[in-house]
Amino acid sequence: MASNINPTVGNLYHDCDLKNLITSQVFEKSYAGYLKYKPAKPILVICDFSKPSNEKRFFIINLEQKKIIYSALVAHGKNSGELYAQSFSNDLQSHKSCKGFLKICQRIVSPKHGTALLLEGLEKNINDNALQRQIIIHGAKYVSQTFVNLHGRLGRSFGCPALSISDMEIVAPLIANGSLLYINDK
Repeated sequence: MASNINPTVGNLYHDCDLKNLITSQVFEKSYAGYLKYKPAKPILVICDFSKPSNEKRFFIINLEQKKIIYSALVAHGKNSGELYAQSFSNDLQSHKSCKGFLKICQRIVSPKHGTALLLEGLEKNINDNALQRQIIIHGAKYVSQTFVNLHGRLGRSFGCPALSISDMEIVAPLIANGSLLYINDK
């Protein structure tokens, strides 16, 4: 744990047992947003795009229970990069991932992707076009360990944080309707 992290946040980081999953700096940034945006649920979802797509980088943390309740592979936008997401955008049709804090809204059925979750960007000029861009959390066939084994990385979306189809079915009820998503860029 970094020595300059806030002691209260450091204790929560330790209690949640995040050391080998997320850096203390990423957790501190995400927790600061949790305090600022005060989501309806005590669930913090971190999508750490500083990690490569062939590693788990989607983490669901229950802050009341002080534990990680799920982790998964997650794809980034096709114009954000190959193995790593290196370029981000709030622009329509960019096919890049956005970054920052987003509210996880209701569960929907996407005609293309099936079970999905709407995302509302909370940061002006950073991700506030997420709804208009139709950035959603959804399942995709190109998100799997098999795909990674064949290609060295996950497939990529049009900007959405995409999970495996099986992960999506598990994750949707856990985080829908009021959790906070933090997409870390570096």
